[in-house]
Amino acid sequence: MPGTVGRVPTPAGPLPGTAVPGAETVASHPRWGATALGPYESWDPAVRAATEVVLASPAPMALHLGAELLLLYNEAYAALIGDRHPDAVGRPAAEVFAEVWQRPGVGDVIERAYRTGAPLLDKEIPLPLHRAATALEQPVYTRACSPVRDSRGRVVGVLAVVNETSPATRQLQGLSDFAAVLSGTLTLDDVARVALRYAITSFDADRVSFVMDDGGGGSGWRMVRRVRGELVDEADERLPPLWRRGSTDWSAPSVVSARSGQANFIDDGEPLHEIAVDRHDQKIRALAAVPLRATVVRGGLTVGYRSPHPWSAADRALLAASAELIGQAAERARRFETQHGTAQLLQRSMLPENLPVLPRLRIAARYDPGVDGNAAGGDFYDAFLLPTGRLGVVLGDVAGHDVQAAARMGQVRAALRALALNDPRPDRVLTGLDRLVGSLGAEAGTYELFVTVAFGVIDVEREELTLASAGHPAPLVRRCSPAGEPRAEFVDVPSGAPLGVGYRAATRTVAFSPGDTLLLFSDGVVERRRRGLSDGLARLAESVAGAPSGDPRSLCAVASAAVPGATEDDVAVLAVEYAVRPSRSARMEVPAEPTAPGRVRHWMTAQLTEWGVAESVIGAAVLCTSELTTNALLHAGTDARVEVDLSPERLLVSVADSGSRGTVTRARTETLSSRGRGLGLIEELSDAWGTDPTVRGSTVWFEILLPPT
Repeated sequence: MPGTVGRVPTPAGPLPGTAVPGAETVASHPRWGATALGPYESWDPAVRAATEVVLASPAPMALHLGAELLLLYNEAYAALIGDRHPDAVGRPAAEVFAEVWQRPGVGDVIERAYRTGAPLLDKEIPLPLHRAATALEQPVYTRACSPVRDSRGRVVGVLAVVNETSPATRQLQGLSDFAAVLSGTLTLDDVARVALRYAITSFDADRVSFVMDDGGGGSGWRMVRRVRGELVDEADERLPPLWRRGSTDWSAPSVVSARSGQANFIDDGEPLHEIAVDRHDQKIRALAAVPLRATVVRGGLTVGYRSPHPWSAADRALLAASAELIGQAAERARRFETQHGTAQLLQRSMLPENLPVLPRLRIAARYDPGVDGNAAGGDFYDAFLLPTGRLGVVLGDVAGHDVQAAARMGQVRAALRALALNDPRPDRVLTGLDRLVGSLGAEAGTYELFVTVAFGVIDVEREELTLASAGHPAPLVRRCSPAGEPRAEFVDVPSGAPLGVGYRAATRTVAFSPGDTLLLFSDGVVERRRRGLSDGLARLAESVAGAPSGDPRSLCAVASAAVPGATEDDVAVLAVEYAVRPSRSARMEVPAEPTAPGRVRHWMTAQLTEWGVAESVIGAAVLCTSELTTNALLHAGTDARVEVDLSPERLLVSVADSGSRGTVTRARTETLSSRGRGLGLIEELSDAWGTDPTVRGSTVWFEILLPPT
């Protein structure tokens, strides 16, 4: 009857399948003697032949023998069932897979094949063979079930051949996730980071690269790569990628593919021999280069291996799909960068490039564009010396987020300075400015033009601050008396209506003593969706009061991050500190060359030693400054400027560059530190740090508090 294994005595002999590791153990397992099958030597020759085929096969196979469907399988199948092996040998399959056997498509398929003797093929089915499999990562298999017959033609078992197809499934899921991440990229740097991370993990590659044309005729190419084992941490991911430049006729495979629009696949050879820059390139033997599928930008993606690698049809299809997604993202990013760059250049060209440097007043400002970043906003700030020797400070907001708003902002800022230089009284300045805004509105034929602004005059000799406000948030003063804890209080200045809609002049004069810091800010600092304005103001005051020092650059960073959540408005902050004692400062211009970080270290050490700074502070400051200089030279590609400001309370160091992307200087390992490490060091060694956009480029700074002497 079906399911009975005939016992035909045959001479015992060597098992052909025992050449396979572990096969002899499975076939000669003592459990067989206690089953209805009996010892292996007594099995029907046809069943033994099927067993030998299973044990010798590299593909996962399992025999379900007898009415109980006792399991016999090879090593490949043992790897699939995980910790069920070796206890599963010779046991009924229903017991081994008890928790899933009754599920549709699992045990019933084997039982039906045994009863009917009909073969069955299942494609793309989830089989929970491994106990560690989760619902979200359920392996998917193709399974073929065939009846096993003895020498008399009777069905005595079922042969199951399974092949995991989940790698393809995971690749498709990975491609979907990749598309989702690419949709959130804004710049070409973002696209490059995402593309390299995806390519090296999805293809399990040894080296991947991404190349783009620089835009514009005859400007050449730039390439960025990643290699297996390269340490990329969170700090490194925040940095722009390290682009390598090439001429228009660069012979790199990715460039050749990008120019021709044709993919190229090399199974074995030396594809990077002509352009190799290090051992990582020299070791690559297999390489695929595919062009980006885009209409405006030109670029390419390469995936390489250190050993020969035949490029299957699935590999080529996945690479082509990936390149198409990258090409679409690159085009979006290039459009964004063009619009964003134009808007920001217009915005920052209307802001002061340098703020006054005074013995007792330290001044800093910060401007961050809104979420969009493509539209020029109307926020502005300024600080300038008046003919009387006092300091004028202003922060305002022209309604709108377009080129017209930015242009009006420039007019308002210039007019305010002109009025203040003639008569610095804040109420008189804003009254005159109100007439200008009204005139501009009438000229444009609109009544929707209005401006909020806070203008103040700081008198160091009298230790006074006089303020006037036109519809602007009340300024904040951080007071730090020698005997008490720091506190932050809003100046009770009448805000009135914005300029252009009925401003009424009013001023307020308050004390401004050594140790105090004034903070002017735009409404983008405190306004958030689904949050009340009072909550934002309270959080700002709390953050400013709890800041480690009253340093204006530090307070600008603290204020910008005081209220959680994204804002669609621009963020502008201006801070002025009345220093208890004058500070000492020095600066160094740093050329864009590999030896520059070493020169900065020597200069910093000598300067701080001359000023009598503690050795522990010197060591931390020199290390952080060296790392910031390295990052500025690598990622901006322009000269940098290092500024050091020492007060009795703190040491402030800033490194400014004058560009966001230039010619990257290739440096030797011993002269330029590993990228990304500097940000982590600053977080550990400093008390505060931040990044400030400037009119041209950006500035990274850190602050170290000094122990009291």
